[in-house]
Amino acid sequence: MLSAEGSYTGGALTLVENRPRMQSRVEVVPICQGQIALIPVRDKPRIGATGWSKSAMRHGVSTVLSGERQTLGIIFHDAS
Repeated sequence: MLSAEGSYTGGALTLVENRPRMQSRVEVVPICQGQIALIPVRDKPRIGATGWSKSAMRHGVSTVLSGERQTLGIIFHDAS
């Protein structure tokens, strides 16, 4: 996070877990200036009634209501 607290409103990091046959679950992650968030995978392992399964994870940012929010995103992936 590059922007200082109070220089914008809204713009929270959101994580959405798509759970099979259930409602999606959203978590809002508060991040202050100088902090980072690592989002390592697109699937999250979860225990279900029949054992382990995968839940798809998505991430995004809520609407910036006022001010300017600046972040730096670095993507690491296997390009082979």
